[in-house]
Amino acid sequence: MTTYALLLRGINVSGHRKVPMAELRALLEELGHGDVRTYLQSGNAVFTTDDDAPEDTLAAAIEDAIERRFGFRCDCLVRDGAYLAAVAGACPFPAAELEGKQLHAVYYSAPVTPDRFAAVDAEAHHPESFALGDRVLYLYTPDGLGRSKLAEAVLRPSLNKGVVATARNWNTVRRLVEMTAAG
Repeated sequence: MTTYALLLRGINVSGHRKVPMAELRALLEELGHGDVRTYLQSGNAVFTTDDDAPEDTLAAAIEDAIERRFGFRCDCLVRDGAYLAAVAGACPFPAAELEGKQLHAVYYSAPVTPDRFAAVDAEAHHPESFALGDRVLYLYTPDGLGRSKLAEAVLRPSLNKGVVATARNWNTVRRLVEMTAAG
């Protein structure tokens, strides 16, 4: 039995693309997953499964089920607890010293390389900063994501063409690590 986190992209924002968490839990259970729990209303779930399908296959099945149930397609990423713990452990920023809103993990559906972000002048955004990891971009925004010009630059659709990207603040990163470890 493996414990996974499900990260949905772009749901429950300003009353659009609504996915009630109780219905998401029911949908995951209908797909045969167990110990289903959700975190916040922004599209985070944890579940267990003995299905040894690749994460992308699990995500595609959930995307199809969401489209059938809610009438719209929603990008999903599925990551196991070991990966989430490794991402948190490899953070190049002093996560323990920062507020959760100051640090984010942008999870990607595939590896991203520095060339993708070569056009971003990181120095122009100082003290904001970013670093790449294993299918993740760590984003330090001292004043929060909403005011960040660097976040705006690295999350531009043109820089993220061909991959699914979804961001979580560090409080959520930590909580998903805890939830998948307890799974």
